[in-house]
Amino acid sequence: MLTKKQLDLLEFINKHVQRDGVPPSFDEMKEALDLRSKSGIHRLITALEERGFIRRLAHRARAIEIVKLPESLGGAPSGFTPTVIDGDKPSAPRPPDAQPVSQVPAQELPVMGRIAAGVPIEAISEVSHNVAVPSAMLRNGGDHYALEVKGDSMIEAGINNGDVVVIRETSTAENGDIVVALIEDQEATLKRFLRRGNAIALEAANPAYETRVFPEDQVKVQGRLVGLIRTY
Repeated sequence: MLTKKQLDLLEFINKHVQRDGVPPSFDEMKEALDLRSKSGIHRLITALEERGFIRRLAHRARAIEIVKLPESLGGAPSGFTPTVIDGDKPSAPRPPDAQPVSQVPAQELPVMGRIAAGVPIEAISEVSHNVAVPSAMLRNGGDHYALEVKGDSMIEAGINNGDVVVIRETSTAENGDIVVALIEDQEATLKRFLRRGNAIALEAANPAYETRVFPEDQVKVQGRLVGLIRTY
């Protein structure tokens, strides 16, 4: 699923390519989407690439290629084919190790309060309640906990206000990981982790929020995002 901004950008790129034969420049994209900075366009393009809608080509100017379009923009239906069970035919046998969805193992994790930019660490230091998490989210082992998201700073990464994120405890992170970061031992935030020399950039996934940069000794990684739970 694409956010409105992601869909708007994909539609603009597609129309520009069809009209002019080349993708638009970053300035043209920024102006078309009425964004204040190119960093917002970079984040949108990264999200579209991660979802398989575009491909960036190395060593070429304006190197963006449309890979596919969603059905709302005239693209072919996705490759997902639902299973249809005909009432007068026997169901296909289930593989021996398969389990119905209702029987997939789940594990209770503590929800350690809420997290957002500016929330003190005390807000995630006490268990508020537990949540059932599919065991597949925890398959890599280690200790895990959950946090309720407050705010919209990560909305273009698909993380909405009120979502529960599943975090694997770790003190290290790779560039691009979404992490729980503790800033100056006082403030906890959920952001994308980027190392810049001797500094750490904590990047939001919403162009309304600026990237915050700190000396590396002021940022401690508390965990890495491994899953998300949403209630409708």
